[in-house]
Amino acid sequence: MRSVAVLALAVAAGIGVGAWRTSAAPAASPPTSSTAPASPAPPPVIDLARAKALLPGFDDCADVACLIDRAYRPDARARELALALWSDSGDLAGVGPDEIMDGGYRGKIHLVPQLPIGAHRQHLAWVAEAMRSIDRFFRAAFPDGEPPRYRWRGLAFRFVRSENKRTPSAYADGWSVEYNVAGSLLTSAAGVRETLVHELFHSNDEDHGDWSATHLEADYDAILARCGARTACLAPYAPHTTKVRGGTYYAFQQNNGNAVHEYAAELAVRYFQEQSEMLAAGKLAAPAFKCGPAENGRAWRALIDEFFAGRDRVPAC
Repeated sequence: MRSVAVLALAVAAGIGVGAWRTSAAPAASPPTSSTAPASPAPPPVIDLARAKALLPGFDDCADVACLIDRAYRPDARARELALALWSDSGDLAGVGPDEIMDGGYRGKIHLVPQLPIGAHRQHLAWVAEAMRSIDRFFRAAFPDGEPPRYRWRGLAFRFVRSENKRTPSAYADGWSVEYNVAGSLLTSAAGVRETLVHELFHSNDEDHGDWSATHLEADYDAILARCGARTACLAPYAPHTTKVRGGTYYAFQQNNGNAVHEYAAELAVRYFQEQSEMLAAGKLAAPAFKCGPAENGRAWRALIDEFFAGRDRVPAC
């Protein structure tokens, strides 16, 4: 998915709720606030039957902790990470199915289950830290009331490995995230965090009744009608700097499922970046997205009102 080349990034076709994610500039890490109240872990929403599908082969286990202990037994450190992820946030790190996936113009891709142990343990560590980081963000951004109608816990991470390719990196499917340990996006803690912010929005977008398609598409289609694929024309409207190799901004790349979903997910990444910067520094180093063209301001306000309880620390334009 992602190439390290400057703003020359590849993209593949969308599957399920989200599309394959590309990324350029990782989202800023949210501040660690010693004053933010601790968030208690919610009751796990992944039941035992679902857990056994994610960690197959241990049907005699009577609880999820047993499944994790048995599956991760070859790697004690990975077992600790997986148990902590489960106990802290109800997230379960398991495996995805062995399948031949239709990767769109990339052709057929063979994905095989790959538990994140041994040489792949770093991916589990990055995922665990990313989810802690996202939790810190929400605790810092919403310290004085009920959290927004936005879910970031109780997720199933399905780890796979693509054979002979480095795509896809990740995609959302309901409250599951398929995570490819060979994915070109997933080479750093920052890259994993940004990718998960993007994919989590896809899951929440679906949970809100495919909100982006019904609330953002009119302005989105008008932008495309005005600009086509001309990068210079699209630049003021792009929530993120990510571009597609041979194409344009990822948020406006066509032949990628319903591309307004990607625009909305990139907008969520921008929200995460700007709010994190405001929490850490009290100001933005670059102009606020909402202060660009009118379409930006409408999309920004609609997104934060629907998903983030209207909370925006960025000053008015």
